[in-house]
Amino acid sequence: MRSKSSTFRAHRAVTTLATLLAGALALSACSSSDNDKKDNGEKSGGATGSTVTLPKLDGAHLEVAAVWTGAEQANFKKVLAEFEKRTGAKVTFVPAQDPIINFLGSKIAGGQPPDVALLPQPGAIRQAVQKGWAKPIGPEGQKELAKNYSQGWQDIGKVDGKQYGVYYKAANKSLIWYNAKVFENAGAQEPKTWKDLLTASQAVYDSGVTPFSVAGADGWPLTDWFENIYLSQAGPEKYDQLAQHKIKWTDPSVKQALTTLAQVWGKKDYLAGGQDGALQTEFPQSVTQTFTGGDQPKSAMVYEGDFVQVNIGETKAKVGTDAKVFPFPAVGSAAPVVSGGDAAVILKDSKAAQALAAFLASPDAATIQAKLGGYLSPNKNVPVSAYPNAVQQKIAKALIASGDDFRFDMSDQAPQAFGGTPGKGEWKDLQDFLKNPKDVAGAQAKLEKDAAAAYGNGG
Repeated sequence: MRSKSSTFRAHRAVTTLATLLAGALALSACSSSDNDKKDNGEKSGGATGSTVTLPKLDGAHLEVAAVWTGAEQANFKKVLAEFEKRTGAKVTFVPAQDPIINFLGSKIAGGQPPDVALLPQPGAIRQAVQKGWAKPIGPEGQKELAKNYSQGWQDIGKVDGKQYGVYYKAANKSLIWYNAKVFENAGAQEPKTWKDLLTASQAVYDSGVTPFSVAGADGWPLTDWFENIYLSQAGPEKYDQLAQHKIKWTDPSVKQALTTLAQVWGKKDYLAGGQDGALQTEFPQSVTQTFTGGDQPKSAMVYEGDFVQVNIGETKAKVGTDAKVFPFPAVGSAAPVVSGGDAAVILKDSKAAQALAAFLASPDAATIQAKLGGYLSPNKNVPVSAYPNAVQQKIAKALIASGDDFRFDMSDQAPQAFGGTPGKGEWKDLQDFLKNPKDVAGAQAKLEKDAAAAYGNGG
């Protein structure tokens, strides 16, 4: 069993951010490009007005590994290019695969670890520390963290009280995006509760459009579906207990959440391509097929975080007009707020690696990527005006205003063998449940068996 860490102690409530988001996302906002000239803390490309002091690193070479692909990878490379420009170092991006701990293990075994890795799970940070791979963040990085981050976001990157991770990227994973034209044609309203969501889904279906795209080919979005329902329905205390495997997946609260989830997943006509089609749909496709096809897209809604905007950008749809968003509806007494994120962890300690960690903890780095869209920073000193449209500006403002009032993604807190491995553990068990949503008891038994094995081995 993994020891309890500050990750779980940092987050006390979910209502503040849920309330903020409910108001923020009700708007039908469009682009506000003129805003990115307003804030005196904002730089053009981050090249001037620096807030972080970086050393000269001529001749230094760094490798940075992350699982990011497509536009997300391309945008991050622009941040690395700015670091190169300021320091004279050369930085190579290394594409990684899930589970990243296994990927890094093979690199380390071969004597070629990257200098820095972006780890998408607190569980992965703990594993990297336990294996002796991770190196503590130095004074400059810690200084930037103290200046720019709430205590909760600092604590998520700590293991046994020592700072190992810099949370460069955050995610609000409690959002449902929808095709505005389809909703308009169907007379559907933005739902506030789960019951309202089912009502809107039926209205959309009656209008001739399939309600949902579900990215079943990728296991991680399925875990996020479950977590939002579970957090809202079972409450924060049960959520923390299940995240730590202090209660079993055979608990009645899990049965209730899976039964609720089956109200959508169990209706073949509510899923683009049915259950079989959903299991063949990868995440990017789940988004693009919701916002292409005019008045007859393959689906009306797609669930996932703020980063959906990156994939919407690959279509002709405009965020705030064609593509709108509402908070994940309340299943219980309060709407859920589930957050995720990616932390920079140093694997090869050096002056250059520590400088990059400090840079990624600064508003300079995050502001560059914020302007490019599809990105959310937990850094409280990134100007809200840096985000490229009013919808994302409101999401960013709500995240910062919430302080520590959120719950971190449950599967990301788990050992990667359970919560972060394609084709195994929770990812595979929920894919099997999507295939057969009637078998709640069978899904619970599989989840508990896999969880017990992963947590029992210490991750």
